[in-house]
Amino acid sequence: MNSKYEFPKGETNVVYVKPVALADLPDDVQEQVGEEAQLYAVHKDDGEQLALVDGRELAFSLARQNDLVPVTVH
Repeated sequence: MNSKYEFPKGETNVVYVKPVALADLPDDVQEQVGEEAQLYAVHKDDGEQLALVDGRELAFSLARQNDLVPVTVH
């Protein structure tokens, strides 16, 4: 998410934040992340992943900085 995403009219700006298990990531991503990291993914309502970040607070902050409304998914 290096730039703001322009949602077409009628689409919501709600995004979903969920924890991601390190084991569920591709090997090349796992190599870049420390074993202690707790990663969170930010997704659009259609499931498209917008970001993968280290920490829930960062995920929420990043969403808000891009005029998105973050909601936690369990």
